[in-house]
Amino acid sequence: MRQKKFFRHGSGQSNRNKYRGKAAKPASAQTNIAQYRHTPTENVEVAAYDPKHCFNDFPIHQILKHNIQNRNYVNPTPIQDQSIPEVLKGRDVIGIANTGTGKTAAFLIPMIDKVMNKPGERVLIILPTRELANQVFQEFKAFSRGTHTYAAVCIGGSGMHHQKNDLLRNPAFVIGTPGRLKDFIQQGVLKMNAFTNVVLDEVDRMVDIGFIKDIKYMISLLPQNRQSLFFSATLSREVDEILNMFVKNPIRISVKTHETSQTIHQDVIKYSNSDDRMQKLVELLKKPEFNKVIIFGKTKWGVEKLSKHINREGFRSESIHGNKKQNQRQRALDDFKLGRTNILVATDVAARGIDVPDVSHVINFDEPASYDDYVHRIGRTGRANKQGYALTFVNVAA
Repeated sequence: MRQKKFFRHGSGQSNRNKYRGKAAKPASAQTNIAQYRHTPTENVEVAAYDPKHCFNDFPIHQILKHNIQNRNYVNPTPIQDQSIPEVLKGRDVIGIANTGTGKTAAFLIPMIDKVMNKPGERVLIILPTRELANQVFQEFKAFSRGTHTYAAVCIGGSGMHHQKNDLLRNPAFVIGTPGRLKDFIQQGVLKMNAFTNVVLDEVDRMVDIGFIKDIKYMISLLPQNRQSLFFSATLSREVDEILNMFVKNPIRISVKTHETSQTIHQDVIKYSNSDDRMQKLVELLKKPEFNKVIIFGKTKWGVEKLSKHINREGFRSESIHGNKKQNQRQRALDDFKLGRTNILVATDVAARGIDVPDVSHVINFDEPASYDDYVHRIGRTGRANKQGYALTFVNVAA
């Protein structure tokens, strides 16, 4: 697993002690605080990307074009504009792009078209989290409507029996997380040599959370003659190891400009102890502009406790963390997306790839373990060049 660059975050005491009012060790390095601050230049608009294509220009099936049009897509994002033509040519693609740049459509649209034109083709899409896998599946259903192309979702936290039955129907697309996919491989239900197209998305996150061995194992079982698509926000040494095993004569497409969106206002909230931190959080949430907020915590236990505390203060929040069943996590995410709740408290399981429109604020109640984690957390706001706000709590006790 990639060794992360850690910030000064705590004294090593338990979360339970921190909630009893004992302050964590302060973040003394001003450079750390500076990384959490950014003020967009006032009245400066983000430079518009001038695409070479519109979606209607791509040589794809008319039903697919109709589905794209129904989603009100006209001009592709940079990663879509540059990747889709190459994928349609059958090229292996390495896409380096920030979160929230439209990578999902960049691989789903040409892959669905390929399967429509060649019904024997099968596509495996590997993703780091259950939530992201479910989100890609929802995107797949929207793009593939009326094409008679089907997908199975294979993720942990959900019953294996139903997923196994879906696989036995030989769907053209299999969308899953590494752990559950490996289970089905070892049971003989998932035959890797059947997949002529493979997508690895958010590869750096899969490395971060310990899936590098599983990914290498699955790649070793794939047929040599295949099309491979590889998407990541960063290219560490471990990610490069996977990359070198995975693609052949690829075209590299990088549309990454800055680590974080230039439309996100970033600042810190200084606190001296846990009671002070909680009081300041409640004061923020009372402000009317905090209308759709994701709060990130470090541990499953801490996130659950924080959500319950917020609810006792009269707010409506839901929590997402690894101790919750998948249907509970999905229900919480759906409630947040649909506005039934306006506060989502989560561990880093929700920091990658989750696309919720119009998140007004991201709050790092606990500092992230690394700057990469920070980038992906705050990437939940300020999406599609909209204005967003990110606040990070920093302990400055003497």
